[in-house]
Amino acid sequence: MFAPSGVITITTDFGHQGPFVATMKGRMLARLPDARIIDVTHEVPVYWPAEAGFWLSRSYQYFPAGTVHVAVVDPGVGTNRDIIAVEADGHGFLAPDNGLLAPVVNRAASARICRLDLSRIRQRLQLPTPSATFHGRDIFAPVAAEMAAGRIAMADLGPATTDIVPAWVDEPTSTPEQVSGVIITIDHFGNLISNIDASLIERFSHAVVRTAGHSFPLRRTYGDVKPGEYLALINSFGVVELARAEQSAADGLGLGRGAPVVVSNR
Repeated sequence: MFAPSGVITITTDFGHQGPFVATMKGRMLARLPDARIIDVTHEVPVYWPAEAGFWLSRSYQYFPAGTVHVAVVDPGVGTNRDIIAVEADGHGFLAPDNGLLAPVVNRAASARICRLDLSRIRQRLQLPTPSATFHGRDIFAPVAAEMAAGRIAMADLGPATTDIVPAWVDEPTSTPEQVSGVIITIDHFGNLISNIDASLIERFSHAVVRTAGHSFPLRRTYGDVKPGEYLALINSFGVVELARAEQSAADGLGLGRGAPVVVSNR
């Protein structure tokens, strides 16, 4: 059950150039001055909802129940793409229906989804005509603020649905011999982060991670190898990661998002 806490998170591909994130926050604060607004990340690769969904689905549980999570990676802004709201695990989510929230829905114990009725919402919240290119400021921000304030409920947003756009990246596949996934993101240190959860490989007593003709035994932490050496580990978000101690694994291996990753027993 969603009980708003006044906390709002924002995840976008806007970067930090220009006033885009700030004006979203301004619209939120104009409606809810006491809102506590947290940036998850604004460095999602542009136009790629898959990474936003990956990070959001693995970070929301670190926020208090009742948080509203707004994610705007929206290459279809201004078109007839829909906006959806989701209640899952005591949290609220608001994003374009472009696959971004599919990982949240897939991982949640249960989820309620509704499709925003924009004409109803605009009338109820007295919203001006939105820009064709900045729904983050003109729709997402005020709706999120009203959700966080508890002045609008899921039932008020639009009709319930179970039909949403699937995730852009398939979930890992598992056989008795191996688990196959992909590199989903690269962090600031050049670590290659996969979409393979630790729970999928627990059965392997001597797990080895393979990609692009390379193989790496699973270690506990970066300091378990010498500087410059490669390793695989389970990172702080509980997924398989390929790293290079004190250097960039992405640069050293020449790999990027979408590279296949396979984990098996050695």
